[in-house]
Amino acid sequence: MIALLVRDLRLAVRAGGGFGLGVGFFLILCTLVPFGVGPQGGMLSVIAPGILWVGALLACLLSLDRLFALDHEDGSLDLLASSPLPLEAVVAVKAAAHWIATMLPLIVAAPLFGLLLHLRAEAALWLVGSLLVGTPALSLLGAFGAALTVGLRRGGLLMSVLVLPLYMPTLIFGAEITRRGAAGLDPSTPLALLAAITLIAAALIPFAAAAALRVNLR
Repeated sequence: MIALLVRDLRLAVRAGGGFGLGVGFFLILCTLVPFGVGPQGGMLSVIAPGILWVGALLACLLSLDRLFALDHEDGSLDLLASSPLPLEAVVAVKAAAHWIATMLPLIVAAPLFGLLLHLRAEAALWLVGSLLVGTPALSLLGAFGAALTVGLRRGGLLMSVLVLPLYMPTLIFGAEITRRGAAGLDPSTPLALLAAITLIAAALIPFAAAAALRVNLR
C-alpha cells in the first residue's frame, strides 16, 4: 500500500495535477473575488468563509478526472484489480494520495489566502481545522465519482455533475465552522457533523467505488 501511495504521488506531480495546481487555482480565486465584489473589507470578511471553502471544493475537482483514468489508459487498473491488494484498499490509497497532493498544500496556504479576503485572524485556526476535517471527504467522494465515470469519454463533466450534490453538506458545515469561529460562537456542532460526514465517507466510499470499478472493468 505504501508503494502504491508513493507511486500515485509521483504520478500526480508528473501529470501536473499535484502540489501546484490546486494552490494556484485557490490563489487566482482569492485574488479575483475582491475585484468582483469590491474592496470593502467588511463585506469580504463576511463572505470569506464561503469563498474559501468553495475554492477548496473546486480545487479538489480539478484533478479528480485523472484519479483512475491514467491507470485505466495504460492497463494498470486491471493489474491492480487482480492483485492481492483488495480493490477497496486501492481506492482508499488513491483517495489518500489525491488528498496529500492536492488538498494538503491548499490547507497550509489557506490562512495566507484568507488575508486577501480580510478573514479575521481568530477564524484562521477554525478554517484550517475545518479543512483538515472536511477535505478528506471531498477526496473520497471524488474517488467515487471518478470510479463511476472511468473509461468514459469526456467523463470529467459528468463526474462533476454527479459529485457536486454530494459535496454540498461538507461545504455547508465547513463554511459554517469558519463563520462561527470568526463571530466568536461555538462551532462544535457543525464540526461534529463535518467529522461524521468524513467518517461515514471513509467507511462506505471505498466499497462503493470498488464496486463501480468492478462493473466498469468487466
